[in-house]
Amino acid sequence: MATDELVETLVYTKPESLTAMGTHYCPGCTHGVAHRLIAEVIDEMGIRERTIGVAPVGCAVFAYNYIDVDFAEAAHGRAPAMATGIKRVNPETFVFTYQGDGDLASIGIAEIIHAAGRGENFSVIFINNAIYGMTGGQMAPTSLLGQHTSSTPMGRTVELHGYPLRMCELVAQLDGAAYITRQSLHDVRHIRKAKKAIRQAFEVQQQGIGLSMVELLSTCPTNWGMSAIEAMKWQEEHMIPTYPLGDYKTPAKVTDNNQDSGG
Repeated sequence: MATDELVETLVYTKPESLTAMGTHYCPGCTHGVAHRLIAEVIDEMGIRERTIGVAPVGCAVFAYNYIDVDFAEAAHGRAPAMATGIKRVNPETFVFTYQGDGDLASIGIAEIIHAAGRGENFSVIFINNAIYGMTGGQMAPTSLLGQHTSSTPMGRTVELHGYPLRMCELVAQLDGAAYITRQSLHDVRHIRKAKKAIRQAFEVQQQGIGLSMVELLSTCPTNWGMSAIEAMKWQEEHMIPTYPLGDYKTPAKVTDNNQDSGG
């Protein structure tokens, strides 16, 4: 009696642009998901040898350990300024910044606003986890109203701390911004949309029509004081109502296939 042969099917392979090394990120952190999406897009577009990343201070700084392309490290908040110089000197390259919310929306807000105002032709990957991660879990400009952080133990209030900054809505108003979108990394469906958005951002840069920015809503279980599963649920139930998903500015040359109709 013949025995059935066991057939193995390859269902996963590591992107070439992603390094084979262990991560330093906390369990449940979605930085690693963002890294993989960027690496997949770089591989699929065949631009690895022409890509330069810029990583500033914060949890985002370690992107150069995981995405296997040329990288430059910028001072806190200054990644858009450095990316501007790199892209202008090397216009044939693909340049992207990888920034957290404390970096981009706080100390670096002038940099991103003026880069968009000038219409600089690079891409921004903006990780929004609504808190300062590396430095101790303080309130960020994107922290939600009522959110408890190490610097707002009683919760963020309008009277003391003001309102959260919605960066997509702000940057999209500038004439030099070409493609501005907000996506999320809390489940598989939204992760797939996030990858499409990153691909579109790089394609917009390839067309040379202005700044592209992909904001990715992300988790920080350690500083939120939650398990990984709780953090994903909290992100879906609390962050998305504050930061609605979808494309905020899309040039006519790029098809809008990311607009989210809810959830």
